[in-house]
Amino acid sequence: MFMQMISKLATVLLLTISTIATTLADETTPNNAMVLRKIMQELDNNMQSTNHAITREDWDVVAKTALLIAEHPEPPFSEKLRIMMFFGRDTSRLKQLDGQTHQAAKNLATEAKTGNRQNIISSFNTLEQSCTNCHQQFKNAFIKHFYKP
Repeated sequence: MFMQMISKLATVLLLTISTIATTLADETTPNNAMVLRKIMQELDNNMQSTNHAITREDWDVVAKTALLIAEHPEPPFSEKLRIMMFFGRDTSRLKQLDGQTHQAAKNLATEAKTGNRQNIISSFNTLEQSCTNCHQQFKNAFIKHFYKP
């Protein structure tokens, strides 16, 4: 029992130190750039590419870029920890919305392989809406907290 308590305290201490170190490192990084920002920029590029591919009816490109969206990289653990600490109880909602976005992108990739234009457009709209839902709920608070003017 005592060893479990020591182990838990050590874990909390290590996470706290990691968070402090990451925060200090981020404050010295130009514009407090986070890896998540680069990931989101790449997702935006992939969404635009997907939209253009739909207008050209290039279903192979739609399928490929949808999978890039579904399987996008994640920020490093220390950055995820900072985000989770900031959002606290809302972290589960953030993860839920992220999961919906991943699934919507996978569904779009599957539909693109069928070549059914209406289903592809519907799947793309669902993907866009899942992005919008997350952004409406979290983006402003995130920017205000992590990218203070």
